[in-house]
Amino acid sequence: MRRETVPAALIEAAQTFGDAEALVDGEVRLGFRTLHNRVMSVAYGLSASGITRGDRVAIYAPNTHHWVTSALGVLYAGATLVPLNTRFTTAEALDIIERSGARGLFVTGEFLGVDRHAAFLEADPTLASRVRVHRVDTVWPEASFESPATPDDVADILFTSGTTGRSKGAMSAHRQSLGVARSWASRAGLGPTDRYLVVNPFFHSFGYKAGILACLLTGATIVPQAVFDVATTVQLIKGEGITVLPGAPTVHQSIMDHPESAGLSRIRLAVTGAATVPVTLVERMRRELFETVLTGYGLTEAVVVTMCYPTDSPEVVAHTSGTPAADCAVRIADDGEILVRGPNVMLGYLDDPAATAAAVDPDGWLHTGDVGRLDADGHLTITDRLKDMYICGGFNVYPAEVEQVLARLDGVAESAVIGVPDDRLGEVGKAFVVREPGADLSEHDVISFCRTLVANFKTPRKVEFRTELPRNSSGKVLKRVLRGES
Repeated sequence: MRRETVPAALIEAAQTFGDAEALVDGEVRLGFRTLHNRVMSVAYGLSASGITRGDRVAIYAPNTHHWVTSALGVLYAGATLVPLNTRFTTAEALDIIERSGARGLFVTGEFLGVDRHAAFLEADPTLASRVRVHRVDTVWPEASFESPATPDDVADILFTSGTTGRSKGAMSAHRQSLGVARSWASRAGLGPTDRYLVVNPFFHSFGYKAGILACLLTGATIVPQAVFDVATTVQLIKGEGITVLPGAPTVHQSIMDHPESAGLSRIRLAVTGAATVPVTLVERMRRELFETVLTGYGLTEAVVVTMCYPTDSPEVVAHTSGTPAADCAVRIADDGEILVRGPNVMLGYLDDPAATAAAVDPDGWLHTGDVGRLDADGHLTITDRLKDMYICGGFNVYPAEVEQVLARLDGVAESAVIGVPDDRLGEVGKAFVVREPGADLSEHDVISFCRTLVANFKTPRKVEFRTELPRNSSGKVLKRVLRGES
């Protein structure tokens, strides 16, 4: 019988893989049986605190073993997981907690020099009266628990911004999140001998579904890294015998450029994406460190859409995102937009039927907002974006959200934000700002203001002041002109 709920997958993993290492995080080494026991304890604790089936529980923490046990505990309790981006400001995170109707929250203590737990309570002193707040490193007493989850229950709600700047919560059922994990694991050939270094954040759909859940289904070992640091990554590869390492192209390039990389054993698989990958980089990766290099394409609403095969050539891997993954159909609309249909496409957006209808048409096709083409062999190539979204360090940035923030800065008459190339991060934000008459804003003023209200990856790195912005006959700002001038 297929494992169609996450708790069922965990139970089967404990029975099948036993004491084999499920999770390695520094000195913490958990076998699959022990992982199952810890997750049951979390689920029991949540239930005892009043969390019931269908309640939403947010988690705001970096990649550690605590994230894994807490998140799986939420799902084991029959509740719905709401991962929060750790790069969000406290205000941004509290907004998602409020809009999701979360009744529970797991939060880290100190992370990147800030006590996040204290920051939440300071920003909203009434939070604990409305939401059951737990430290992510809480030690739960041993307890047994039986999961009430069913395959069609909403397993998770992952928030992603739209072109209007308002974030939307993409909902997936247990069967869908597991379907994503199963598809990715199958194409990657993931198995119980693999040791999977998860640099991708767990709060991201890839780190969570193609990371944690994929390992749960296949018996691979999860090795989380809280913050990417190339020296630490190299030591983990060496010390833990890493065989699988997804990440943005800059991650792999940084590893190969590190002076100690020459002594590393070859890694079975690298998976990359989220940016154009030069053929020379793919060739170098295969030559110096990785036996296989794959690329793929997906989005929060449909995490695994296409993916390359291990037998594909460097040219195919570099220039395409592969072919449709299991049970997924892809077609190109007349205007070039990529449309996706399949059982793993999201259920819809939380409390937003209008946005859901705009994204998924009556025939079930998800309109991705990306532009691309399919070749004769079914390989997908991403050529442009219908949306203005750009990718900074692997994270999606939606200019409209940043423009709304800039509109609140005294002295700004109007603004337009675009992504511009950056050697390290792929793309960074550039803000074109028109000052109000008499205003004396500087680039420093604009950047500093953004840093107080939005996450670092959303903050523009460059500012150019203009007397006016280019517009078409209907008054819409021509961002393509701004891109051409940057």
